Amino acid sequence: MNVQNVLSITLILFSVIDIIGNIPVIIDLKKKGVVVDSVQAALVSMLLMVAFLYAGEGILKLFGLDVQSFAVAGAIILFFLGLEMILGVRFFRESAGTSTGTIVPIAFPLIAGAGTMTTLISLKSKYKDLEILTAILLNIIVVFAVLHFSDYIKEKLGDAGTAVLRKVFGIILLAIAIKLFKENFHLVITPDKKLGMLGRLS
Repeated sequence: MNVQNVLSITLILFSVIDIIGNIPVIIDLKKKGVVVDSVQAALVSMLLMVAFLYAGEGILKLFGLDVQSFAVAGAIILFFLGLEMILGVRFFRESAGTSTGTIVPIAFPLIAGAGTMTTLISLKSKYKDLEILTAILLNIIVVFAVLHFSDYIKEKLGDAGTAVLRKVFGIILLAIAIKLFKENFHLVITPDKKLGMLGRLS
């Protein structure tokens, strides 16, 4: 297991989950009377991420897709997520629903949402499962701590501090998205090129 890889994956997931940036959302839910169980939210989020890490590729195969193609799609989504964080705009809209507590909407989709799921599949194309699992565990520890001390963190960071963190991680996410796209795009188009050449030769 490569420690540098674990740190890279941890940073990627931390940027996508954006638990610090979601502190205002968590505070607002608490004000509305939603009781947040930090332990349950962290455990359910971890189970969802681990399940998608292992079952996600099988789901892709059912649709005739490969990990590299999904990684390219994931890179595009990460790119727009980064733009959201930097520009303060909203590209992705969640459907409105009732807040039922810790699992919905805290664990899903706030923590283990579509962006996190897509990222896990994308990471699987480059990193080992053990490295990704370690990074997931590290992020879950951070998630638990933030949920548990959300009121205190919000008070210390303030609105300005939260906004700065979102923009910093947004820039990092853009760079990661570009790198992920560059590393997988040529693997997606290469088979088509080979088929084209075979067609011309025949």
